[in-house]
Amino acid sequence: MLGEYRIIGRRASEIAASVERGVGSGDLAPGHVLPPMRELAATLGVNPHTVAAAYRSLRDRGVIETAGRRGSRVRPRPASTARGSLRVEAPAGVRDLGDGNPDTALLPALGEALAGAAAAYGRRPRLYGDETVDPRLAEIARAELDADGVPGGPVAVTSGSLDAIERVLAAHLKPGDAVAVEDPGWGALLDLVPALGMRVVPVALDEEGPLPGEVERALRAGARAFVVTGRAQNPTGASVGSGRAGELRSVLAEHPGVLLIEDDHGHAIVDLPVHPLAGVTDRWAFVRSVSKAYGPDLRLAVLTGDALTVDRVTGRQQLGPGWVSGLLQRTVAHLWATGAVDTPAVARSYGERRDALVRALAERGTEAYGRTGMNVWVPVGDETGAVARLLHAGWAVAPGARFRIASPQGVRLTVSTLSAADIEPLADAVAAAVAPVRPGGQG
Repeated sequence: MLGEYRIIGRRASEIAASVERGVGSGDLAPGHVLPPMRELAATLGVNPHTVAAAYRSLRDRGVIETAGRRGSRVRPRPASTARGSLRVEAPAGVRDLGDGNPDTALLPALGEALAGAAAAYGRRPRLYGDETVDPRLAEIARAELDADGVPGGPVAVTSGSLDAIERVLAAHLKPGDAVAVEDPGWGALLDLVPALGMRVVPVALDEEGPLPGEVERALRAGARAFVVTGRAQNPTGASVGSGRAGELRSVLAEHPGVLLIEDDHGHAIVDLPVHPLAGVTDRWAFVRSVSKAYGPDLRLAVLTGDALTVDRVTGRQQLGPGWVSGLLQRTVAHLWATGAVDTPAVARSYGERRDALVRALAERGTEAYGRTGMNVWVPVGDETGAVARLLHAGWAVAPGARFRIASPQGVRLTVSTLSAADIEPLADAVAAAVAPVRPGGQG
């Protein structure tokens, strides 16, 4: 309960401010139940409608949550430590398979593209009031989106996929709203949602992506948005096929008011086609990042969606950064136009390493998943123990806690730095690390 902290105020704004002071000081800790509205109104000598207005304001700003008859309570705070920090540092002599980075040998050279962008800038620098999206970039992006079956819509540019997802969520949702996300899923997204004051609703998945029944459950439970990865899902490598896409579209068609966000960060590193879900709901966004194929330092993603969503995103963007650097946009447009990344070759390179590791683990009786992309997900019974044993064996992997909400334990291995000679010794180490430990300490 409230302990010694006294809520004060005569007006709704004063009461709300008093509660926020208590939350900020720690006197009202996460989970603490606030007094019933009528009880607090009697204590303060105000109309119950005044307290109701204060609670409503606090709820809208994500300070408190209301759970029906269980009353109103202080919301859990966003994690102060990002999931990305839950990594294992690889000491000297230990191979790092946990960073999630692409193979630098597969990234394109940027010299020509950067020189071309600089030359274009020299002829005509971008100035205030100019178009925020480079016309050539937009033309190429829209043509590729059309070819992939993504519905027509305006094109915007953001500083990476996470920036795009944040802007889309903020354009339609408010603190306290629920967002359905894949579990296990992208750790940065699992951090972002609560950081926005929103609630995460986990959705289980298999190698074909989110399970339709799980999505239906989440939406019926009140999720106002659904974020899905079409290909190379992080951390499991799941990819939504045509059959699963049809099932998911059928589910979404029954919930047209849900905001749909599709994250296609696997673009240009996966040779499987994307099967968009966009257009089934009234509000939707499709995000395509360049980080995995062209390099994480190219902080750029292309966003399309329904006209209202894109308009809200770009309008708010103009009140902040304004636009993504035209030099960066021209660089990416040049890379796209010249075919700087050989997608079949990149997909084959990752696929050969990924598939070889999954096969080698299967031969050792160890379950593993990795249909597309650069990651392999290995379910384990003891996550902490498996990570520690692998580290001792010379391999640093990503603990599943970075990616999980309610799903079973696991570890993620990124195959980007593996050679053919690494597969067998790594599979031996993983199989030994995940094997149940018998009584007496014998594996």
